[in-house]
Amino acid sequence: MISLIISLLVLLVGYLVYSKYIERVFGADGNRATPAITMADGVDYIPMPWWKIFLIQFLNIAGLGPIFGAVAGAMWGPVAYIWIILGSVFAGAVHDYFSGMLSIKHNGLSITEIVGIYLGTATKQVMRGFTVMLMVIVGAVFILGPAKILAGLTPNYATMTFWVWIVFGYYILSTLLPINKVIGRIYPVFGFALLFMAVGLIVALFVKGYHIPELTLDNFKNFHSQSEQFPIFPMLFITIACGAISGFHATQSPLMARCMKNEKLGRRVFYGAMITEAVVAMIWATISMSFFGGIRELNDIMTEQQGNAAWVVNETANVLLGKFGAFLAILGVVAAPITSGDTAFRSARLIVADFLKLKQGPIKNRLLISVPLFAIGFFLTQINFDVIWRYFAWSNQTLATVVLWTITVYLVNYRKNYWITLIPALFMTSVITTYLFLAPEGFHLPKEIAYLIGGGVTVLSIILFRVYLKKTQRATSVA
Repeated sequence: MISLIISLLVLLVGYLVYSKYIERVFGADGNRATPAITMADGVDYIPMPWWKIFLIQFLNIAGLGPIFGAVAGAMWGPVAYIWIILGSVFAGAVHDYFSGMLSIKHNGLSITEIVGIYLGTATKQVMRGFTVMLMVIVGAVFILGPAKILAGLTPNYATMTFWVWIVFGYYILSTLLPINKVIGRIYPVFGFALLFMAVGLIVALFVKGYHIPELTLDNFKNFHSQSEQFPIFPMLFITIACGAISGFHATQSPLMARCMKNEKLGRRVFYGAMITEAVVAMIWATISMSFFGGIRELNDIMTEQQGNAAWVVNETANVLLGKFGAFLAILGVVAAPITSGDTAFRSARLIVADFLKLKQGPIKNRLLISVPLFAIGFFLTQINFDVIWRYFAWSNQTLATVVLWTITVYLVNYRKNYWITLIPALFMTSVITTYLFLAPEGFHLPKEIAYLIGGGVTVLSIILFRVYLKKTQRATSVA
């Protein structure tokens, strides 16, 4: 319990202290007009109250990741706490804040266009295709995930296919309609359910006296049942993404950047939503490590259930909160991926619209882009959920890495403290490279070789960055 309390306090201090420093580095100006005011179009650029923007941002980014990812991440043991804390405070929240604020700086542009501004046209073209595909994969994952949970709640009434169509239909509406018509109205209800779930479950865990593992020197090790195949590095850092750092968030922040009335609200919306999501991930990691009697028991259950985190969610909610409480809790769990899936498709539409320079006011223009995206998304729902999730996990963290490098270049160009994103960028470069060569769905090389390649790519990144830095400094001195 002490480890959990300290972890939550560190997250709070990170928001109260470090986020203010990050805001000063960016130079948020409350007197500067935002795109929501200067480019209002009644569809995507709509001024909204900060609390509603925060809630939408939180629900957008809090998909299955901080729940399913945290449940799976708990299999490694209390070491997961460290990644959630350090990842969210020093990497994820910084990544989310700058991706949103740079969008405001550049008139609400999507993250792919921002990447192009700072990393060049070639990188922009690659990231356009990569990010749109990632968004469609996210949409497909977040159709299957909630449909799977809902089908478990209604085994005698509705099949998974039925729920897939219901969720898919909602996504079509929320993608096409103005952001304040569906998303802006229904999210407060979903938000209550999600917060009830998080608070209710952790309180029940305390009240019923479950033992919560502490992070000690003895527990600072790999508890995973397949520890040789799944070492802490890099596997944990790919598994727990949305609770620490997630590239998907960079695609969502520009949605809210188009609705923000004051730059000074960015800290509480972008940085604050990430810290709130980290709290949710911390709660689910704690529940997973405690509910079944310990970390070893969790590994046994996950092996028996073939990694089915949805079963863990259903089981813990029913026992800890009873049937009615479990219904509300599971509603929150279902709401999280649904509210990320709809905005994933919306983000994909806006990325393509920015690329084509196609105004999104006319409904025909929205349909022209959305119909092909939905067709691909529906095709992906026919593929095994676990397969899609594995490829999404690596792609997601790769996007986060590219965005961190983009922010770093921006900070260098504007003579700001680039270390705040350079260190996370180097770390994530090592993570995604090592994972690519180590994981079964990657090249599946021996651990020693994967580590060597990952370290080599990171060193090469340092060399290339130093070359870029010297070149930039020379250009500045000449100017």
